[in-house]
Amino acid sequence: MALQDADGGRSGGATVQIDRLLDTVVRTGASDLHLTVGRKPTVRLHGGLKNLETKVLDSDDMVSLMKSITPERNQQEINEMGGTDFGFGYGEAARFRVSIFKQRGDLAMVLRLIPNELLTFEQIGLPEAVRDLSRRPRGLFLVTGPTGSGKTTSLATVLDYINTYYDRHIVTMEDPIEYFHYHKKSVVNQREVGNDVPSFAEALRRVLRSDPDVILVGEMRDLETIEAAIRAAETGHLVFGTLHTTGAAKTIDRVVDAFPVSQQNQIRVQLSTALIAVLSQALLKRVDRPGRIAAYEFLLVTPAIGNLIREGKTFRIDSSIQTGAKFGMQLLDDHLWNLYTKGIISAEEMVDKAKDPGAVTDRVHQSGKTVGRPELDDNDDE
Repeated sequence: MALQDADGGRSGGATVQIDRLLDTVVRTGASDLHLTVGRKPTVRLHGGLKNLETKVLDSDDMVSLMKSITPERNQQEINEMGGTDFGFGYGEAARFRVSIFKQRGDLAMVLRLIPNELLTFEQIGLPEAVRDLSRRPRGLFLVTGPTGSGKTTSLATVLDYINTYYDRHIVTMEDPIEYFHYHKKSVVNQREVGNDVPSFAEALRRVLRSDPDVILVGEMRDLETIEAAIRAAETGHLVFGTLHTTGAAKTIDRVVDAFPVSQQNQIRVQLSTALIAVLSQALLKRVDRPGRIAAYEFLLVTPAIGNLIREGKTFRIDSSIQTGAKFGMQLLDDHLWNLYTKGIISAEEMVDKAKDPGAVTDRVHQSGKTVGRPELDDNDDE
């Protein structure tokens, strides 16, 4: 299989070795490949790290591997900034998102597998209400969670659903582009930050001139981007964005706290009408079979919840989610408990990913079971 780099050409240098490593990732279904000096190449498989049966990497190996897949402009960015991010297509098998950075004076790389196949709502277990929200003509829909929790996959599924069933103009802003979307019923334009446009904020400034219906902001990482996303949602566009927060209430607090104190009351008012939903998620290792499963917290902004946002009473949102089950709302810890009682995840995994680990641990103890501690394993080479 020929390895295609970000510029679409065939790689040189360490091609044979990188091809073998990437083949292993694709074949085993690993989510990430970790390359760093002083350790064998390591994959993340079903949430855990496993060494591959090959040599321990040295500095020269890392430079060769980096050069074999990294475009010139990104190599320059490594020299100037100490790191870079980009994506490339690996034949017909998959795409990879690459993060390269310096550590202790050497290079390190993490390559994340982005499957070519887009998943369905049923396959990833998205709340049914999300399907209905994708028809909305306007509003801000936030998908949140820590790095590696599947936010990109969830958003790709929602966009593919819109693309399949509705005639919309979809514009995405991503850093880098991960899932490729092809025109179906909708027109889809994907802009890559650093390649097609210098920043998320600049992309958002210009997007409103391009007659969009649906806008995806890959990461709402600064005040200017957050402000522009809210404005776009207010002016008649369906805007999807991501934040690295856990839980719906914390997400709203994070958005408000990004603004100067003098503007926070106004932002609460804007959010109370612009925000339509928050989907907060975690990705967990299964114990019933190999693989991982997502757990979700889902907030649908009703008039009552809009009032809580406007009045700054986000501490009451969790109880409103509990009483909003008829709208499809659920708390993350309740979903985790549901997965645990069905034997899908372990108690340890549930506690690790819970918003309130103490309360969840107590719940386990009250049911007559215990939460174990991690044990050393020999991390057998594959």
